[in-house]
Amino acid sequence: MAHPYHHSLSSVRKWGGTVDDYLAIHSWFDASKRITADFRHRALRHHAEGIFMAETLFGPTITLSSGLVIPTRWVGEQHVIEDLGFIPSFADWVKCIRPEPWMGRSRRIEREVEPPLAQTANTEAA
Repeated sequence: MAHPYHHSLSSVRKWGGTVDDYLAIHSWFDASKRITADFRHRALRHHAEGIFMAETLFGPTITLSSGLVIPTRWVGEQHVIEDLGFIPSFADWVKCIRPEPWMGRSRRIEREVEPPLAQTANTEAA
C-alpha cells in the first residue's frame, strides 16, 4: 500500500511544488487506515464522492509553494487512480458488501414517537 508521502512525491512530479503542498490531502484519503489496516479502508474515501469530500474539506483549489493553483479534485483523482487503477463510485463499493442480517434490522419507532392519528385530528379541530 502506498504511503501518503509517496502519493505526494507523485503529485510533485506531476504538478511541481513540494511534498508538503499535497501531504494533508493524501493523508486524509488514507486516514481510514486507522479503522482497518488493509485494503478495505479504501471503501470509506477512495471513490468519486470521497474526491468531492476532499474538495469540500480542502477547498476547490490548492496553491502550491511554487504559486501554481491546481484543482484539489486533481489530487484526489490521482490518489484514487494510483491505488485502484480507476475511480469507482461509492455504489461500486457497496455492491461488494455482503449483507448480514444485523444490517437490515431496524426498530419501528413511529408508534412510540408520533401521537395517535385520532388524537392529532382532534387537536387540529379544536
